[in-house]
Amino acid sequence: MVSRREKIVMATVINNPDSGGRDGGGSGVIVGVIVAIIILVLFFLYALPAIRGTTKSGTTVNIPDKINVDVNQQPSGGTGGQSNY
Repeated sequence: MVSRREKIVMATVINNPDSGGRDGGGSGVIVGVIVAIIILVLFFLYALPAIRGTTKSGTTVNIPDKINVDVNQQPSGGTGGQSNY
């Protein structure tokens, strides 16, 4: 039995979890997907050709086997070499 002095009070407490400041919803997912796409594109452009060993070179240099360094040779054109005037 409960006397008049002791009164039992019961209360219902409802705790709503805090959102943690994340009111944006899916904005983090969108940023994550964009970053993942950028990393994937950079992988295919730079890492994959380096792993395969194939690189695109824009300049091709052809070096001849022999170079004529004779200083007494005649010029081969009308405008090249020494002038007769």
